[in-house]
Amino acid sequence: MPSPAHQKPTKGAGTSRLTAKAKATNGGGTAGSFALPVSTAPMEARSATEIPSDGAWQYEPKWDGFRCLAFKSGKEVDLRAKSGKPLGRFFPEVIALLRQLGASQFVVDGELVIEVDGRLSFDALQMRLHPAASRVQKLSQQTPARLILFDMLVDAKGVILTDKPLPIRRASLEALPPRMPLSLGSSFRPSRSTGRRPSTGSPLGKRAPPMGLSPSGAIGPTNAASARW
Repeated sequence: MPSPAHQKPTKGAGTSRLTAKAKATNGGGTAGSFALPVSTAPMEARSATEIPSDGAWQYEPKWDGFRCLAFKSGKEVDLRAKSGKPLGRFFPEVIALLRQLGASQFVVDGELVIEVDGRLSFDALQMRLHPAASRVQKLSQQTPARLILFDMLVDAKGVILTDKPLPIRRASLEALPPRMPLSLGSSFRPSRSTGRRPSTGSPLGKRAPPMGLSPSGAIGPTNAASARW
């Protein structure tokens, strides 16, 4: 049965509080303290020939964006690509957004996306990978990015959740942040999901969402060990 690959970034982490010194890429280049190393790799789905239907599964759309882990500790914020490369300097508006959130610490897994004319644009994301800070800043104002969230690795209390099953992690994710300015609500939110098996060719039901979602969704079991990191 296809299932997400296991990534256990910290040995014996459990629900303990763990602080690892890491280099924060928030524009200032200062050192920050995060609950998990910034080298932590995201959990990945495995390819399958058909959509699984046995057992308890959570179905999500596949977003056309950059996979990203977001780390926060106080005012220190870092964004990391799936490869481990820093993304913060290319998305200053997302860094600013995370700093404004009521929660003072967390680690979340998600996808950076940019919407252009009602659809997600991968080209707009690639344009951000520009060496000139002035160009990046201009693009961040013209086509601001959003962070769509999949998973929570560390909650707002600093508790590491990587050994917890998906339903617990998802509940913690949906409870974040405790305070959110209304103007920022659409820029930082959990991905759509369902426990009902979607039909072939549809991301999450009869009608495709309006932002260019792919019908091949990221799928993960919610009641088995493979739902754990």
